[in-house]
Amino acid sequence: MTADPTAPAPLGGRVKRALAWSTLNSIALRFGSLGVGILLARLLAPEEFGVFAVALTVQTIVISLADLGMSADIIRHGVQGRAGTVTTISTVAGVLLASGMFLAAWPVAAAMGSPQATPVVQVMSLTLVLSGLSVVPYAVMQREFRQRAQLGLDGASLVLSTVVTVGLVLLGMGAMALAISRVLAQSMVTVLQFLLTRSRPRFGFDPSVARSLLRFGVPLAGANVLSWVVMNVGHLTVGATAGAVMLGLYTLAFNISTWPMSALGVAIRAVALPAFATVTDPRRKAAGFVSAAALTWSLALLVGVLLSGLASVVVPLLYGQRWSMAADALAGLAFFGAFRVLFDLVATFLIAVGASRALFVAQVVWLAALFPAVVFGVRWYGLAGAGVGHALVCALIILPMYAIALRRHGVRLWSLTGALVLPLVVAVPAVVLGLFVVRSLPGALWQLLGGGTVMTVAFVGPLLPWLRRRLRELKDAGQTAGEPAAPTAAAAPSGPTGAAPATVSEPAGSADPAGPPTPLVTATRA
Repeated sequence: MTADPTAPAPLGGRVKRALAWSTLNSIALRFGSLGVGILLARLLAPEEFGVFAVALTVQTIVISLADLGMSADIIRHGVQGRAGTVTTISTVAGVLLASGMFLAAWPVAAAMGSPQATPVVQVMSLTLVLSGLSVVPYAVMQREFRQRAQLGLDGASLVLSTVVTVGLVLLGMGAMALAISRVLAQSMVTVLQFLLTRSRPRFGFDPSVARSLLRFGVPLAGANVLSWVVMNVGHLTVGATAGAVMLGLYTLAFNISTWPMSALGVAIRAVALPAFATVTDPRRKAAGFVSAAALTWSLALLVGVLLSGLASVVVPLLYGQRWSMAADALAGLAFFGAFRVLFDLVATFLIAVGASRALFVAQVVWLAALFPAVVFGVRWYGLAGAGVGHALVCALIILPMYAIALRRHGVRLWSLTGALVLPLVVAVPAVVLGLFVVRSLPGALWQLLGGGTVMTVAFVGPLLPWLRRRLRELKDAGQTAGEPAAPTAAAAPSGPTGAAPATVSEPAGSADPAGPPTPLVTATRA
């Protein structure tokens, strides 16, 4: 029998291709952003970076509210009958938040010690309107696994942002150049999103749809804001407890610990939400999550093992001997970074099943537990205590909370435990062997190569058959043909609308050296 050429491709194949493009996109943007950051560091003075950092920090907090979970809702349900309401709510929210950000620019900038950032903050407020307008086309692209097109959008945005920034900096505009380039790049991406989805913004309002959107989206928006606070609790606490020098060392270690999230989490997140949303069988969805969690956790934990075991080598080798004390914090923060990748996948699954309130509660508990953990960790054990405090809160409090939330949605605790514990057990001897090799070899380069090789082999070798079996299970979960993709915004009766998440409209943001850490719960943010 001849296959129907119009039938949707099997879900597993679509996810595999989308993940490949998403990973390529993530890697390309990281390298591109690194290069742009180096270039701008040579053109801008540190105080100009500081001014833009204030504006970017304000925008990051406010934009967490702008989306209101609308894009995630479209990815879950499609645009049919929802697009007009989404456009109206997200655009109104964007305009109101932009107005508030514009009017509050001076007092906020002054409170953050940089009143000269006021006009930069005001210009950056325009991105909130664009973000609110482009939710639907962005969500449609994610729902249809169009990561190849997303790579083109992000690449074009990075190029335009870089060209405009460099040109305006050379004209003497300083930090304002970064803000203007951000707005122009986001404007271009918004237009291209509508063109790629063959749609245009149309407005409408259905009270029943609005109530459904807000019930799901408001807790998710709150969780996004709280997650940003969680990511910055350590910076605030270490600075207040141990002083500026220790804060600088901690910040460097924290930034290195985000490498797993930057390399793995962002790529996986872009594909996981539409993949989980497409599978309608609860048992298949739960089984697919467990297999995906096993693979994701193993890969993230491997990076964490390498960063932790090689911390005393990586930090001075890359940044110089004067930063070597940062390795104390990185030893624990590396495992925190691995947990972040796993938790991001958990958050994506919970969003796919509509459990946004569980995410909000988890962020509240996380924030409440992390503050004292870091305070006492720093007082008792210095920078090492700060890193260990982060890791222990993840392992002992947040992971069990997420496990309970997952159980309510069909994920068996025993299966999940098996998926997470075995890699952790293997990680212990891998770290021990790696540290032994590092201490036995002369020279930082040989320590890095030898220790890294031993840790990788000691971790991957025993797990390889188990990982292959998990990969087959994940493929089996996606062998069935996925549901037909939801109609594009152009086909929706109520018309398209949109508000793209922050990182879609502003992929060049990571190029800004002063940029704040990405929040954990960002499934609505590409």
